[in-house]
Amino acid sequence: MPSIAAFLKENEKKDLLRFSTAGSIDDGKSTLIGRLLHDSKNVYEDQLASLRKVSRDTSSAEKIDLALLTDGLRAEREQGITIDVAYRYFSTPKRKYIIADTPGHEQYTRNMATGASMANLSLILIDAQNGVLPQTRRHAFIASLLGIPHLIVVVNKMDLVGYDRKVFEAIRDDFTAFAAKLQNVDIRFIPVSALRGDNVVTRSRRMPWYAGESLLELLDGIYIGSDRNLLDFRFPVQYVIRPDLRFRGYAGVVASGVVRKGDEVLALPSLKTTRVKSIVTYDGNLDEAFPPMSVCLTLEDEIDLSRGEMLVHRHNLPRTERRFEAMVVWMGDKPLDLALPYLVKHTTRLTRARIDQVRYKVNINTLHRLPAKTLALNEIGRVVFTSNLPLFCDPYTKNRATGSFILIDTIANTTVGAGMIIDREPPGQLPARMGGASEKRGAAAGRPRRLVSARDRASRYGQKAATIWLTGLAGCGKTEVAYALERKLFDLGAVSVVLEGENVRHGLSRELDFSAEGLTEHLRRVAETARMLNDAGLIVLCAFVSPSASVRAQAAGIVGKSRFLEVHVDAPIEWCEEHDKAGLYRKARQGKIRNLAGIDIPYEPPVRPVLRVEPARTGIDAAAEAIVKKLRAARIFPAKQ
Repeated sequence: MPSIAAFLKENEKKDLLRFSTAGSIDDGKSTLIGRLLHDSKNVYEDQLASLRKVSRDTSSAEKIDLALLTDGLRAEREQGITIDVAYRYFSTPKRKYIIADTPGHEQYTRNMATGASMANLSLILIDAQNGVLPQTRRHAFIASLLGIPHLIVVVNKMDLVGYDRKVFEAIRDDFTAFAAKLQNVDIRFIPVSALRGDNVVTRSRRMPWYAGESLLELLDGIYIGSDRNLLDFRFPVQYVIRPDLRFRGYAGVVASGVVRKGDEVLALPSLKTTRVKSIVTYDGNLDEAFPPMSVCLTLEDEIDLSRGEMLVHRHNLPRTERRFEAMVVWMGDKPLDLALPYLVKHTTRLTRARIDQVRYKVNINTLHRLPAKTLALNEIGRVVFTSNLPLFCDPYTKNRATGSFILIDTIANTTVGAGMIIDREPPGQLPARMGGASEKRGAAAGRPRRLVSARDRASRYGQKAATIWLTGLAGCGKTEVAYALERKLFDLGAVSVVLEGENVRHGLSRELDFSAEGLTEHLRRVAETARMLNDAGLIVLCAFVSPSASVRAQAAGIVGKSRFLEVHVDAPIEWCEEHDKAGLYRKARQGKIRNLAGIDIPYEPPVRPVLRVEPARTGIDAAAEAIVKKLRAARIFPAKQ
């Protein structure tokens, strides 16, 4: 007879399968899990005794209510529905299991997402009497969004439709047609009766037309060895262990990939390389480690590494990004607020992040995309972020460990969202938001009131304050037009000032780079400066490529839409490249610079500019004169007295 120690050692060798359940209200999720536990002999006698007592209290029937094995909360028992995620554990001779029984109602979407986030497999229940419902599609979409690689569609309550084969096949065909839109590749179908135990643990004699395996046989046999990413080594450093001067180790969980003693590794973000000296654990040193093992790595060289940084293989690098987009499940009671900063918890890194845009939200019953400016509780949408520190990440579809994160409210310190990073657009082409652009402006309490009004300034200068925003491709002549316009206005007695790339970059924006976030911040500073100069009564002439229509609209919001005049300086890119004195196009084509509009990022011309000028066709002077005429027509200069 095998000893207890031998049994436990053998049990440790079993692999672990995590699965979640999902289904509409009263589809029988809790009953199915109860039946699975009961018939597989995973319920203790004292649990059964307690269950018999509770069943007598809640039902007139004498039989055991197996749903009560998972519906543990009093509110759940009283209402007869699942509210919170219930975790249950059981094992078979072949495998160990963790079950997450999740709620079915739409108002508990966040609970379902939480329960399914770590699952290898999802059981989606369908009531044979009702067929595929909107809730079924919603659950399948969330399972697909969370990257769950295996789906088992359980058509329950077959006893109530007379075990009719045609009913099962109609539901299977309906779901298969919908699932063609999803990313799941492994979908199985099985007809069951959870109440009677048909096809749950043992195969049913009542459905001889079904030649497949029972649910437990499917669970025991499904292959999950390829579910973990064992190719891309990612080791986020959680803690530096230094008990004495002779030992320095880096503790953490192997998020993905395999690391071996002697492997060459690269540290992020320092980009320093070294080799793994040893893989240390409490039980002794190992030759290799893989997910989800918790280990301590020692390195041959002393390099600076701390919590939130990462070790990877030298020729297999993650993305290092501050700007990224993700599908987000909003879990906060308060709606997402673009004006607030949030904390992003990604692997072991914690950093502040700004939400630039909600691109759309998803109707999770129809999968239709809906326009949205925010997300409310249980809503799912595509969101663009800018973080303070770079994330070492992979697309969620490639690596769930480094492609997921949570959002934390900085004030309440509560989790308000779960995100899955997507890889669809280069970071430089993602929509950007000017920090502070959406904040309300107003006089602070106790601040002195202005004694010189805008009307006083207009009367003194004989002009109205305005910002003329000249936008166009690099080399189109907008800067030349701006200075020619300044000369004409000066000769006419106007007070104006030019803001353009060179004079702003050498002072106000000298520390900013040419990344997408750097360019956006550069234009925000320009817009804020133009606003203050307008407040002083001046006409401001801004000459900037500003390729994004969204960013120009945000600049108009800062300046004030009533005094923001957008002028499109239009010229063919071939003419611009020919007249490019700075050689920007040549450098961009050689890959020496990035984010040049027309080359590696798109230029979005204004849809309804107040004026469109073509210096390539008419010349600089004529273009400037056309703008003067427009200012006169708009009564900006001379101002209407």
